[in-house]
Amino acid sequence: MAPLVAAGITATLIPALAPGQASAAEPPLQRFENQQPAWHRCDAALPAAFQCATIKVPLDYSHPDAKTIKLAISRMRTSVAGKRHGALFLNPGGPGGEGLDMPAMMKDTIPKKVREQYDLIGFDPRGVGTSSPLTCGLTPTQENIEHPYRPATFSRDVKWARTVADKCRAKNGDKLPYITTRNTARDMDVIRAVLGEKKISYLGYSYGTYLGAVYAQMFPERTDRFVLDSAVDPARIWRGMIQVWAEGTEPAFTRWTKWTAERHRTYKLGNTAAKVKKTFWDLIARADRTPIDVGGDKLTGDDIRATLRQQFFSPQSAAETVVDFKRAADGHRVSHRSLTPDSRPVPRRFVASAAQPPADNGSAAFWTVVCGDTAAWPRDVEQYRRDAIRDKAKYPIYGDFGSNITPCAFWDKPVEPVTKVDNNVGLLTVQNQWDSQTPLTSGLGMHHALKGSRMVYVKGGEGHGVYSGDPRFCANRTINAYLSSGKLPAQDVTCTTSGRQSPGVNQGIVPTPQRTPGAPSF
Repeated sequence: MAPLVAAGITATLIPALAPGQASAAEPPLQRFENQQPAWHRCDAALPAAFQCATIKVPLDYSHPDAKTIKLAISRMRTSVAGKRHGALFLNPGGPGGEGLDMPAMMKDTIPKKVREQYDLIGFDPRGVGTSSPLTCGLTPTQENIEHPYRPATFSRDVKWARTVADKCRAKNGDKLPYITTRNTARDMDVIRAVLGEKKISYLGYSYGTYLGAVYAQMFPERTDRFVLDSAVDPARIWRGMIQVWAEGTEPAFTRWTKWTAERHRTYKLGNTAAKVKKTFWDLIARADRTPIDVGGDKLTGDDIRATLRQQFFSPQSAAETVVDFKRAADGHRVSHRSLTPDSRPVPRRFVASAAQPPADNGSAAFWTVVCGDTAAWPRDVEQYRRDAIRDKAKYPIYGDFGSNITPCAFWDKPVEPVTKVDNNVGLLTVQNQWDSQTPLTSGLGMHHALKGSRMVYVKGGEGHGVYSGDPRFCANRTINAYLSSGKLPAQDVTCTTSGRQSPGVNQGIVPTPQRTPGAPSF
C-alpha cells in the first residue's frame, strides 16, 4: 500500500500525519464531504427528533473513486440553538459495537444543561450493524473466544483459529483489509464534514477510547472536547489488550479473597484469604474431575475460570457465584444466571425498524479490526503454546485463555501500520480502579500516551464504564463541567467511592452491544 494511505484526510486536503509518517498528496474527498443525507425518522416508536440517514464513504481511502460502502448515521439535534456548541459523537465500544442507537440511549443520561449544547451523533462503524455489515458465517461455537490451553486440545484450538480466519477471508474478500480503526476514524471525519462541523466533540467507551485517540492523532485540528471512558492502552493493540484481562484479574482475585474472608459468616468460604483461595481452587479441581451440572450445562473448571474472571472485580458478585457453584457441585438445584458463560443480556435495540445484521456480525467485526489494525500478532503457532503455558503459571485465573492462539495468527497482513498514539491534544480520560475489560494499567497507558490529557480516576470504583451523567457522583461532575466549558481540570482528579461509582455502562445505560454470547468486546 502506498505511503499516502497512512495519512489522515481532512476537508482542506491537508494531510494530518501520525508522528514519523511521511507526507504524501491525498486524493480529494469532496464528493463524500458534500453529501446531503436524506434524514428521516429513525423509528416510528421514537421521537421525531431522532433522525437517521445513510451516507457513502470510500472502502479504501487511497482510492476514493473505487468501491464505496454505506454508513448508517443518526442524530438528535439540540432544541436550544442559542446554546449549541457543536456535535457530540458517541461510541459504545467493541470493536463490533453498534452506535446508531446511542443518541436515544444517551439523551436522558447526559444532563440537560450539557445535552442542550450538542447535537448527539451516533453511527454504526464500518462493517458493523447496518453499516455494510460483515459476516464470516460463524457458528455459535466458532464465535466463542474462550479457549483455555490444554495440551490435548491445542491442535483443535489451532484448527478453530485457522477456520475463523479462512471463513472471514472467503466471505468478505477485498473488503476485509479496510475494516480498521484508522478507516473508521477517517469515516468520522467525513461525517463531520457532511454535518458541516469544523470540529467534533466525542464520548467513547472502551474500544471507543482507542477510536477517539486515533482520531485525535490523525486529525488533531478537528478534535474538540473528547472524553475517553475506560481506556484501551494504545501500546498494547491488540494481543496485549486480550492478555491484560489475565494480568488485571490477579489483583482483583487477591482483593476478593481478602474481602470474602472478612465475611466468612455470610459466605462460609474461609476465614482467611489463604483459605478462600484454597476453596476456589479446590472447586476448580473438582469441576475438572466431574463437571458441575448447572441447568443442564456441564461446567468444567475452565468454564468456571472464564465465568468468574470479570466477576472478581466486584467481590460480592464473585462470592455469591462461588457459593452457588459449590451448592451446585453438592447436587443442589441452583438458578443463577451468572453461573453460565452465556448469561450476558442482549441490550434493547432502539431502532427496531433497522435491518438486523448477520448473527455473527459482532464477532466478525471484532476479529477483522483486532487482526487488521496491527501486524504485531505472532505467526508461529508454537509461540502461542509457549506463551499460554507461561501465562497460565503467571496468571492462573485467565493467563492461558489470554495468550492462546487466535484467528489473527492466520490473518492477512494489515495494509497500514498501526497508529502510534503520542500527542499533546487536550482531552479527558476516565477510569475505575476495578475495571475488568480495561484494567487500571490499561487506562494509565492511554493517559500517558496522550500527554495533553487529564485523568479522572475513581479510586475503589468497580465496573466497566464510569460516566452516567448523574451529578451526584464526583467523576460525572468533572466530566459534565468539561463537556460544558471545554476547560480541562488543572490537574488529574481522584474521586473516591466504596464500590460502584455510578450506574454506568455495565449496568445497561450504555451497554456494549453483543448479539451472541461469544462476541467479545472492550
